[in-house]
Amino acid sequence: MKTNDKLIDWAIELQSLAQAGLTYGKDTFDKERYQKIREISVEMMSEKSGLPINKVKNLFCNEVGYQTPKISTRTAIFKDEKILLVKENNNRWSLPGGWCEVNLSVEENCIKETKEEAGINIKVENILT
Repeated sequence: MKTNDKLIDWAIELQSLAQAGLTYGKDTFDKERYQKIREISVEMMSEKSGLPINKVKNLFCNEVGYQTPKISTRTAIFKDEKILLVKENNNRWSLPGGWCEVNLSVEENCIKETKEEAGINIKVENILT
């Protein structure tokens, strides 16, 4: 989800990237850099919102693990009465998809995940919930 304010969008994206780095980073120095990026995102949001930094930090930085909106997408792709499946890391077969990224719509996430997992470009025609 994007806002009409680029500064807010950038702060949210920086927070998300920093959170991923803090979660998956192995190098101590890189983790320090991700922490600094997270702090900058808090300062940006505080400056933009007028809220105190501690308040923004409490609202903005409580996520642990990989930060997502906590929804996932799966894409059903049909051709000649066949459906595309991809092999997951656990050796099971699935529709292409995964966790939605921060600032991506459902459609954008379907396109991204299908490209990453199946290596093809798609156009989303319908969204089912």
